[in-house]
Amino acid sequence: MTDLLENLTILPEMQLEGLATGDLLSQVLAQIRLTGDRVYSVTLAQGEHLELDAKSSHVCVLQQGRLHIESADRQSVTVEQGDILLLPHDSSSASIKASSGLAAVVICRFWFDARSFQAMLFAMPWLIHIRQAEAAAWAEGILHFMLIEANDTQPGGALMVSRLIDLTVIRILRTWVQHGTASGWLGGLSDERIARALRAIHEKPGQQWSIDALAAIAGMSRSSFCDWFSKLVGRSPLRYQNEWRLTLAKTMLSKHNSRIGEVGFAVGYESEASFSRAYKAYFGRSPRDDNSQGVAEAQG
Repeated sequence: MTDLLENLTILPEMQLEGLATGDLLSQVLAQIRLTGDRVYSVTLAQGEHLELDAKSSHVCVLQQGRLHIESADRQSVTVEQGDILLLPHDSSSASIKASSGLAAVVICRFWFDARSFQAMLFAMPWLIHIRQAEAAAWAEGILHFMLIEANDTQPGGALMVSRLIDLTVIRILRTWVQHGTASGWLGGLSDERIARALRAIHEKPGQQWSIDALAAIAGMSRSSFCDWFSKLVGRSPLRYQNEWRLTLAKTMLSKHNSRIGEVGFAVGYESEASFSRAYKAYFGRSPRDDNSQGVAEAQG
């Protein structure tokens, strides 16, 4: 009987192995999976619009000229030569056109895995703009290598393109954070005090963190911590903690040998019922649905 009870014991650190280690940015980016399939160049005449594929994400590198971009809600950005854009969402409703003579653009098309990206959607704005001076140290080398691979018909070329796009997206996000213009959890990394609290949440997702405990880690008063965290991250500390726990749970459920109750316990829920309610409220479907899909994919 003792052996049976030991077999039923759930060890959260085993369930979470590999999901809550490394630097904070790596922890979160590890939950976002993407696949890139195309790199190509486009030349636009002045006033000509750039057409991007719907339901895809894109990285655009402006090699020549100037672009004017306007979102559906009329936010606008001017892009200069050498600048890089990350368009994380479907940008088919945005207006992108050459605003000063010819514009030469290199475009990388990719898409986020829907199940991994949904939980992080709140962290991504409609556009991330990296200026040439901010990207000069790394952009030219990656772009050169990417264009070589895009025109290479050797076996493995498609995988290389996908991995290079993946690397480029991560480098863009890192640059965005380093220059202090990021929002969401990325914005929180720009403040040393909030970053300490975020790290605690990420490294121990199964712990029931209180506002007082997180404020102490940040070295701030309770009220100042709550206000500043919410301003930078766009979520209250406890709401963010809950979303992160559910994000990890979603990844764990995709593994064919995961049990719903075990996953819920590993990320800090006291019962399968409470975990299932929180999961469905956030994702709009039960954990059983995602667990079944993970099993089907593993068997297929």
